[in-house]
Amino acid sequence: MMNKNFKIIDYNHLNNIAGGDESFKKELILIFLKQIPDFINNMKEYLDQNNFQNLAREAHTAKSSALIFGMENTGRLLKEIEQLAENSQSDNILHILLKVETELNQANSELQEILKGV
Repeated sequence: MMNKNFKIIDYNHLNNIAGGDESFKKELILIFLKQIPDFINNMKEYLDQNNFQNLAREAHTAKSSALIFGMENTGRLLKEIEQLAENSQSDNILHILLKVETELNQANSELQEILKGV
């Protein structure tokens, strides 16, 4: 039996979104696993370049993906990055981005575990 009490992923939320369809759930997970390193690298790169428009867009996309997996806290952090970037306020972004990176990496581990059971 798989541990469904994950710290980052809301397994029940994911199940509801997938409508109990295991192959659809697997597809969602595989797409997100591919996106995670891109989201992290792109946001860091856009921040380094002070490219706030693309940073806001990337944070928004990452937020939408994270929320599919019930990652409410990650979603809140990404919304904060998005809003700061829209206002070209780089002050706290790196600090928040590092928290997001930690949560996305934890989600990666949890999703790998879910995949083993799919």
